[in-house]
Amino acid sequence: MILTHIGGPTTLLELGETRLLVDPTFDAPGRRYAFGWGTSSRKTAGPAVPVPALGRLDGVLLTHDQHADNLDDAGRALLSTVPVVVTTPAGARRLDCTGLAPWQTTTIGDVEITATPSRHGPAWSVPIVGPTTGFALRAAGSTIWISGDTVLFPGVLEVASRFTIDTAILHLGKVQFGLTGPARFTMTGRDAVALTDRIRPRRIVPVHYEGWSHFHEGRAEIDAAFPPGALTWLTPGVPADLP
Repeated sequence: MILTHIGGPTTLLELGETRLLVDPTFDAPGRRYAFGWGTSSRKTAGPAVPVPALGRLDGVLLTHDQHADNLDDAGRALLSTVPVVVTTPAGARRLDCTGLAPWQTTTIGDVEITATPSRHGPAWSVPIVGPTTGFALRAAGSTIWISGDTVLFPGVLEVASRFTIDTAILHLGKVQFGLTGPARFTMTGRDAVALTDRIRPRRIVPVHYEGWSHFHEGRAEIDAAFPPGALTWLTPGVPADLP
């Protein structure tokens, strides 16, 4: 397994011969994007790998399509060049691609992909924020779980009862907006500790914690929440060959 963190949530997974990209975001930094209902965010960093350097892609795993920090303009243009795009059923209707409800499964190459529950904020926010999904990937006897943009809630804890997770790729960052006060729309480091205490993955890889102004916890705060050495940090743009 080779993982390359490109920026924000955008991660390239090379699982044997199958190459999958999660949440493509490739716009240049500086622009402010509206997220609806008076909320917005500015992109503060560009991608560590440009689109032309990605190479062949067998599929895109899109946790949701409605927010630019998970699918920006350049990422949206990329979708038409990829053989398979997998996302939520609502996103699939908008993008004309494959939609999976929680626990439904499809395959790309030699990788079995199962959608997992995700909730992008408090329960009251779901009709406003829209649906999101995570993905459990099974390949060569191992399971990689991508949390997607989610808070800690019973749905993500159910992953522990269904899978033995080798690598957990967690979308963190403590997303908040001034308009919505203390409400959080992704996990904090402490949330991630509680989650991984239940799921007990062999490896924990944080993503979705830098590159946007609405992220309120970075590497230092996330690292401080865990015991020393518990996290596998990826250097953006540098492929990590993980056994």
